Amino acid sequence: MLPVLKYNGVLIAKNIEFARTMRKQLLGLMFRESIPPDYSMIFILKKPSRVNVHMLFVFFPIDLIFLNDEKKVMGFSRLKPWVGFKAMEDIKYVLEMKAGTIHKFNLSKGGQMEFDENYN
Repeated sequence: MLPVLKYNGVLIAKNIEFARTMRKQLLGLMFRESIPPDYSMIFILKKPSRVNVHMLFVFFPIDLIFLNDEKKVMGFSRLKPWVGFKAMEDIKYVLEMKAGTIHKFNLSKGGQMEFDENYN
């Protein structure tokens, strides 16, 4: 079964890409022209940490969702191409999604995300 992303039990993305390696995490969505509406890049950190996300060489806006080690939503932001930047503390997972996803699915702090991070 392919990995999917759910929020409080509702499917919000079925096109999942995991960023587990340092290289993948450094590149993120840089140099891409766009992403599909049902897409999420999920950054998996080794342990909860301070994270900094920038939008250099990202050519389209994105929604950014920060999760703790229990996959609960701790915060989110909409970032603009090239100039966006966001930082948060004690984050284990970062989700980059199509701009508008937060509003479309009415995401809120404390909500529960579900995905199988062990999928290859």
